[in-house]
Formats: sequence, structure tokens, C-alpha cells
Amino acid sequence: MAENYAFQAEISQVLNILIHSLYKDREIFLRELISNASDALNRVRFEMLTNEDVLDKEAELEIHISVDEENKTIQISDTGIGMTAEEIVDGLGIIARSGARMFLDHIAQAEDPTISADIIGQFGVGFYSVFMVADRVEVLSRSYHPDAESVLWSSTGDEGYEIDVADKTNRGTDILIHLREDAHEFASVWRLQQIIKRHSDFVNFPIYIHKVGEEEEAEAQPINQQTAMWRRMPSGIEQEEHNKFYSSLTLDFEPPLLTLHTQADAPLQFYALFYVPHSPERNPLTPRQEPGIKLYARKILIDEYNTDLLPEYLWFLQGVVDSEDLPLNVSRETIQSNPLIAKLKSVITRRVLNEFQRVADDDPEQYAQIWQAYSGYLKHGVVSDYGNRDQLLSLLRFTTSQSDGALVTLQQVAENLAEGQDAIYYVVADDVESAAGSVHLDAFRARGIEVLYLTETIDGLLVPALGQYDGHPLVAVDAEELDLENVGQPAVESEKEAVDDATLGDLITYITAELGEQVRSVRASKVLSSSPARLVTPSDAMNRHQERLYRMLNKEIEEQPRILEINSHHPLIHNLAARLAAGLQDDLLKRSVRLLYEGAMLADGVHPRPSTMVEDVYSMIEAATQLIDN
Repeated sequence: MAENYAFQAEISQVLNILIHSLYKDREIFLRELISNASDALNRVRFEMLTNEDVLDKEAELEIHISVDEENKTIQISDTGIGMTAEEIVDGLGIIARSGARMFLDHIAQAEDPTISADIIGQFGVGFYSVFMVADRVEVLSRSYHPDAESVLWSSTGDEGYEIDVADKTNRGTDILIHLREDAHEFASVWRLQQIIKRHSDFVNFPIYIHKVGEEEEAEAQPINQQTAMWRRMPSGIEQEEHNKFYSSLTLDFEPPLLTLHTQADAPLQFYALFYVPHSPERNPLTPRQEPGIKLYARKILIDEYNTDLLPEYLWFLQGVVDSEDLPLNVSRETIQSNPLIAKLKSVITRRVLNEFQRVADDDPEQYAQIWQAYSGYLKHGVVSDYGNRDQLLSLLRFTTSQSDGALVTLQQVAENLAEGQDAIYYVVADDVESAAGSVHLDAFRARGIEVLYLTETIDGLLVPALGQYDGHPLVAVDAEELDLENVGQPAVESEKEAVDDATLGDLITYITAELGEQVRSVRASKVLSSSPARLVTPSDAMNRHQERLYRMLNKEIEEQPRILEINSHHPLIHNLAARLAAGLQDDLLKRSVRLLYEGAMLADGVHPRPSTMVEDVYSMIEAATQLIDN
């Protein structure tokens, strides 16, 4: 005869919390029950290795799920260790072994309204997730002890449960779930297969599923893969296998640029398998549009889009992390608060960066592909991850004025400093071609000084974050106080004499008056050789990097007056000075000065409205092409 037992008084509150607070998705109930079945099978496997007296020792270790679509029930059966009557009362009759009141008190004190992982992890409440979908649950179990009686536990999830003796001859546990009316969607083989594939595909033991009323096939195949590629030895996996797994994971049919497969036993035990996608652009057809990796605990999926195990600058990686150290409990929805996550993140990040360094050293061509696609991410790492900055710095690559399109490291640039050079110089441009054509490089080329090309928006954060490299300050080629007089090779003297000081002074005064507030000042250049003019950024003004960042953020920026430097050796400056000295302060001279300034802005890539130059350009062309009457 069945005996009635009462749950602790707060059971209704606990179950209400389980149903409405602990889990994001109701489908998690199946993952929890399969995990419990897997644990039971692992335990009995251990007993069979150490104990001769085990019931049904020849029984296959497996999990069977049967779905009754007509009666809306699901049965999950395992051949695991089973439970005695005492064990079933102890395991299922006491919600939260530390006491339901303590459980509720901890929840009430939790700062995180979704419940902290540490609090939940103290209580064995995963089984009760079944009441998210069930209005009645029956658990029929027989222990592995040969003389143990089978037992039937049943509950509607309200104030109590019943226990009765039962007639079960084989070892293991059967859980029969009577689905609630609003959970009938789960009475579907297809729906359960979908859940298992998502969460429990790599459980160690075979999972079989069938519909009640249909004859089971003798040669039926498990629906789960069981063998996880990331747990295999890396040396035993061909790249083609990786490519196929990567495609199944991401629906990206371009092979990855790099495969990173790493495992560790200490200080933490984990298995990690990462792929560097061919492109940072997400495939519009793939369901994995969000950043994050798949996080498993003992081959059970606990987070499909985990962003806590890698720093943000490595979120472009796709793949899997599986840890033996993470607990299998209801805290999966808030696993990020587990202290082990921070330790795993530190270890895994170092492993990834070490692998990037290995590729950079051993296969520069392959690394160049990675750099071309993900340079902005790694630069972001230099800015944001101070703890790994030195390692990230060694991964940086740049095109320079002397590298002929090849990528070089900061260390190589530092080793290639010209005589008398202390600073490392850089130019800001929209692309490599624009950088190479910058008017600011005249003096640097003439003196044999290498210049970094900074063409990405993130460089605006990189330079101030670094400030210097190996003791060498980073200095922009358009800096106000730039002085190259004693740096590098002696500058080649210009074939044309400079405009004399007095005439040049008059021209500077005239240009300053004509341009007015558009410029901070006008001065003779000490560095220009082949260009007539350039714009210099005052030390207290917004620099090129800041302007680029503001534009990227669609923020309005005021026009920043620059210093206009003119080349007193250039024929154009000679012509303007001579015209002014001859008293020809006419419209042609004014337009020439305007074009000189706007040309400098255009060459520098900062002209806000290039179309405004067109009228003056056409006017000058008209004057230059007019026939002179004899």
C-alpha cells in the first residue's frame, strides 16, 4: 500500500521559483534528466569495475526515451545505478538538501535577481525542473543491489509525494512525465530530438528515442553522437574533419583560416576547440549571428553563446570549451558567476595568444591572412587587455614607408631607427595608398626614416594607449614641434633658392590675412621638400585620430584650425611671393591662396567639402588656358 509523505512546508515556493526564475527555457528539463541518467550510468559503471555483486551486470549502459503523443507522456529510462526506497526519499523527497527554508533565504539575499550560480549550486534541485512541463511525475527505480526492492515515487509537485513498492525487475530508473496542457509541444519525437541534439549530443552513453505504438527497430541507431571531437587527441584529427565540424557548427562553408585545438589537465581540466573564420563578416544564413562559444560541462551543453570565457577582442572565434571542473547543476543559466569561469578565461586566452604567436613565427603568410581579417580585434586587445599587452604587442603588424607592402613588427621598426632617431613616427590615413602619398612623408623619405602607416579607426585608441614602444615615443608626422634636423641622412639641398626672408614674411602675412580663422597660423616649413604646403596639427588641438573616431560615431566636430606650413623653395611659393611683391593683389592671387590651403586639406584627407574647390579650380584652368593676344 502506498505511503504518503509531506515535502517541507516551503515546497510550493521552491517549485514556483524553479518554474519561473531559475531557467530561461522550459526545454532544459530534458537536459537535466538526461544528465541525471548519465550520472547514474557513470556511477554503476564504476560499481561494476569495483564490485562483483551488481544486478544486471550484462545490461547495456544506455538511455531510452519513449514518447506517447496520444496520451501526452514522456518516459526516460536508464540502466544506471538505480535507487532504494531510502535513497529515493533522500534524493527526491528533500528539496535542496540543506533545507528548503535555507534555500529560500539564500535566494532572498542574492544580489542577482536571476540567482547567483554559487547559491544555486549548493542545492540539488535540477530534477525538479521537470515540473516546468509536468503536472505529474512518476519515478520507478531499482537499485543495483541485487536484494533491493524496486520503488515507485510519484508527485504532482504540490505539497507532497507518494512512495510505494513496485514490480521492476531490471536495474535502473524510469521517469514517466505527464505533460501539462501548455507543454504538449514536448510530446513529439522530433521536438525531443531537437533538444537532445542541441544540449546532450555528446553524452557518453547512447540515447535512443521512439514513439509509443511504433515498433522499435532492432538495429536502431542512437540519436546522439557521443564522441566529441574536442576530446579526441589533436594529432589524430585531419583538417578535413575540422572543416566539416566547423561547417556544421557555423554553416560557413569557407574553411577556417586557423584551427586551435588545446587540452589541459592542470590547473584546470578543459578541452577547447576554436576556429578563426575566413572572414569577420557573419554568414547571413547561419543561426550563429551572436558572438560567443559553446560551453559544455562534461559534454553537456550549458551555454550556446558564452561570452565570458574569452575577452571581447577574441569574440570572433567560433568553437567549443568543455570543462570537467564546472558543476552540472541548475546554475547553468548563471554560470558566468562561477569563479572557475574567470580562471578558465585567463588560461584559455593565454593558450589562444600563444597559438597566434606560433603561427606568426612559423608561418608568416598564414598569419598575414589572419591579420588582414582581424587586425582591428587584436589592436583592441592591446588597448583593453593590459595583462596580456606584451604578448599582444608582439602580434601587431604594420605596413610602413619602407616595407614595400610587407607586414613588419614594432620590434623590427624599433631596430630600424635612423641615426639620431629616438621617436617612432606614424602617419594617419584612410588606406595604405593614401598614407604612401601623404605630403608629410617628404622629409622622412629624404632622410631615410621609416614611418608606420595607421589606416584603421582603432589606431586612434591604440596610439594613446601605448604612448611609446620599447622606450621610443610614438609621434605623428604632422606634429607641431616636429624637428628632423639631426635625424637620419642629411637632407638634399633644393635646386631652387628659398624666397628671401623679407619677401617670404610679406607672403606669410598676406596668406594669414586671407585665410583668417581658417588657420591657426602660417609659417615656413623646415621639413617640406617636394610639396608646396602642408597642414600641421597644433599640440593642443584635436588630432587626426580623434577626428576619425568622432566621424565613426557620427558626432559633429567643429573645424579645427591647423598650422599652414609653406615650402619656401617650391616654385608655386616663389610665384605667389613674386606676384605679391609686384603689387598684383588681385582675384587670381586670392584664389591661388585659397587653393593652396584647400589643396593641403585635400592632400591630408581632411577637406570637409572638396566640391567647394571645383569653382576655383575651373577658374584657374580657364586663366591658364586662355590664348594671349600678340
